[in-house]
Amino acid sequence: MHAGDGSDERAVVAATVETPRAALVPDDTRVAAFFDVDNTIIRGASSFHLAVGLYRRGFFRNFDLVRFAVQQARYRVFGEDRDQIDELRTRALDIMRGRSVAEVTAVAEDVYDEVLSLRIYPGTRALLDAHLAEGHAVWLVTATPVEIGELIARRLGASGALGTVAEHEDGFYTGRLVGDLLHGEAKASAVRALALREGYDLRACHAYGDSTNDVPILSTVGHPCAINPDGRLRRHAAEVGWPVREFRSRRRQARRGVNAASLAGVAWAVAVVVRAVSRSIRRRVGAG
Repeated sequence: MHAGDGSDERAVVAATVETPRAALVPDDTRVAAFFDVDNTIIRGASSFHLAVGLYRRGFFRNFDLVRFAVQQARYRVFGEDRDQIDELRTRALDIMRGRSVAEVTAVAEDVYDEVLSLRIYPGTRALLDAHLAEGHAVWLVTATPVEIGELIARRLGASGALGTVAEHEDGFYTGRLVGDLLHGEAKASAVRALALREGYDLRACHAYGDSTNDVPILSTVGHPCAINPDGRLRRHAAEVGWPVREFRSRRRQARRGVNAASLAGVAWAVAVVVRAVSRSIRRRVGAG
């Protein structure tokens, strides 16, 4: 991170973080705050960084990493495509079939310490902490595997996480999902079910998301807020009167229109693969 980024982000945090409006809520009302993860709490896609960690530990081939990066960039540039999501999900499940849950969780712990913990938006972290200080339950709601969501929630001191559930038997992944990908309307359904189980009053609850795909969950609560919104969510928020909080540095805000971060991610993934292939070739030449 460049020196300018930190000061920009601290200035944004100071200007936009405030205590959640809990004083207007009756004492006997149970309140929760629901946070999306990718680009809301963590800059970038947590699943992509997990994929890089798994790649470096030999879980899948060089080409798979490039494929994941290209798919991520296509999603960021062109928006959601259900066929694309299904294709990526199927490939990821194939890769995980037969792998140990404990092994993947250990990799995820390393990835959080090495990468994700450094990519948390200070503004979102301050907002999450403010909810906890008010005595609110805090849940992460993400399409990423629930094990990753729970890990991030545990590290942030949150109440728990709702995420996509990959089936496992006897401690090993089967390559199938339990239910469907937790995405879009599925997130809202999961939040409603959780609220019913825990007794939360959704009219008093808060939700935070960055994408137009988060509109269903934002529409479910009485206090929605767009954080680091994409263009479509920003327009929707303006139309319906939702507040918007921007925790990205000014430099990152300026380049969001061309999705430079996504393109850089592809280039970086390709570079990782090229270096790996080059090392392999050098080893073979040396052995010969």
